[in-house]
Parts: sequence; structure tokens; C-alpha cells
Amino acid sequence: MSRIELSSFLIAGAALALALKFGLLAALLAGLMVHETVLLIAPWLRRSAGLDHEVGKAVALVLFTGVISLGLTIVILAAVPFLTNGSESVAALLRKMAEVVESARTYLPPWASEHLPDSADDLQAVAAKVLQDHAWEFQRIGQEVGRVLVHVFIGFIIGGLLLFRHSMPSTDNPAPLAAALRERWHRLCTSFRRVVFAQIRISALNTVLTAIYLTVILPRFGIDLPLVKTMIAVTFIAGLLPVIGNIISNTVIVVVSLSVSALAAVGSLAFLIFVHKLEYFINARIIGSRINARAWEMLTAMLVMESVFGIAGLIAAPVFYAYLKEELSSRGLV
Repeated sequence: MSRIELSSFLIAGAALALALKFGLLAALLAGLMVHETVLLIAPWLRRSAGLDHEVGKAVALVLFTGVISLGLTIVILAAVPFLTNGSESVAALLRKMAEVVESARTYLPPWASEHLPDSADDLQAVAAKVLQDHAWEFQRIGQEVGRVLVHVFIGFIIGGLLLFRHSMPSTDNPAPLAAALRERWHRLCTSFRRVVFAQIRISALNTVLTAIYLTVILPRFGIDLPLVKTMIAVTFIAGLLPVIGNIISNTVIVVVSLSVSALAAVGSLAFLIFVHKLEYFINARIIGSRINARAWEMLTAMLVMESVFGIAGLIAAPVFYAYLKEELSSRGLV
């Protein structure tokens, strides 16, 4: 390995670590998303509309931006009733989970039930006190959300600009270090595309299986769970996060099933365990075959990244680990 290649590896590694350290992961992922999505759409536009390479990318970028803007508008308009009111809202889901917690006092041991609120009113009072005591934290969270959205917007812009870097005269004959860094960028993009698009497929398949269970299998046994549409939506959205997303959606489904009967909760837990076992094979085929990584490797990488960088490290771990494997595999080291 030459000194130039070694320097490019050190720069790329430092850049990825600094992105996690200083909260720039959202910008990085947004830039990668727009870059890879446009490159995925552009060839289809060139074939169908007869556009040249650069024009096809420009049209694809405009279409992607328009779809994202329209999608965000629709999501915001739909999220207000979804989060606040209606029989299938997240608020209703939280109320149902609170009722389950309240009824749990009847069959939990005394040492456990004494730590639960006595009624739904007491639960609301506890929640109100928590909100009051931690108001500044929620304010900070609101500021963080705004900052992340700004980073995402800037990441979109940078990702779009990088699509047209080849049209600049200075990129025809790059210097050795610039060429090596470009290779690092291409490998990172490849790793991102493999992991993220594979995770979308896995989440969609998991959502379909969960929807079949909630809308077909349980009703055949005379069990009709409330808030089915909400749980299906939560399953897909949470499923975009590896491992932790399934834990979130599964907890919601089991708790809501417990509100109907203990048998329904046991059945839901058994089904979700079965789906998890099935997903091991799916992950091995969809993700593992693409980045040549087994499930224990991904889990270890996620555990280490989470312990060092927190939630951001947990989210970034699949992409960063896939990038590491890509670099090592390209040199025959693993």
C-alpha cells in the first residue's frame, strides 16, 4: 500500500469518525441518499426519454427533490391527526398501552405492582410531572430536531452537487490523493446503497408478514386487535432501523395484544420470534450476501459503535461496517 493510499484511508476514517463525533451523520446519510437515488433513477430516464448523461442526472435530481418535498408535505399533514386524535392515532396507541400497564397490577407480584401508577389519572399526573421537570430537555430536543433538519437539507445540496463533479474540468486528471479519496467515496456509496436499499426491502417484507398476522391470522382465531393500521405503520417505519426497530415494533404489538388476552400476547410473541428467526435467513441473503457479513458481525459492530458514539453509532454501524468490509475485501484481506 502506497503512502497516498494510506493517507486517503486515514482521511476517510477520520472524516467518518468526526461526522459521528460532531453530529453530522444526518447530513452524511442525506447526501449519500440523494446521490445514490439519483444515480439509480438517471439511467432509466436516459433510456426512456433519450437524455444524455448529465441532463438525465439533472432531471432525476429535480424529480427526487420534488418527490421528497411532496412526500414531506403529505407526511406532515397526515401526521397531525395521526399523532393527536382519531381511533388509529399514536396517541390512542399510547393510551391503550397505558391501560394495559394499569390492568397489569392485578396479576403482577406486589413488589412489581407497587411501582406502577394506581390509575390512568395517576399515570397522566406522572407523565405531566415528567414533562414539567424535563421541559428544558424537551426544548433542547426540539432544537436538535431543527438542527438535524438543517443538516439534512445541506446534505441534500452537497449530495446533489457531487453528482456533477465529473463535468468540472479540474476533475479530468485529479491529483493522486484526490483520486484515492474519490475511490474511498465510491466504495462508501456502494456500501450505503447495498445496506440501505436492502434494509428497505427487509422492512417491507417484515411489514407484510406482520400485516398478514394482524389482519388475517388473528381474526381467523376470533381475535381482533385495536389500532392495527397504526401498528403496521410503526412496524415499517421502525423496521428501517436495524435490530432496534424490530424491538420497538414488537414491544408495541405484544403490549397491545396483552390488552385483549394473555393468549393473544403469547401468540403474538411466538409469531414475532418466528419472524425474527426467518429474518436471520433473510438478512443473511439480502444484506450478508451483499457485504459478506454474518449476523453476529453486524450485531458486534452495532454494539461497539453504540457504546462509543451512542444512537448515532448504532444507526451508522451497518453502513460503516459494510464500507470497512468493502475496503478489506477489495484487497483480499478478508
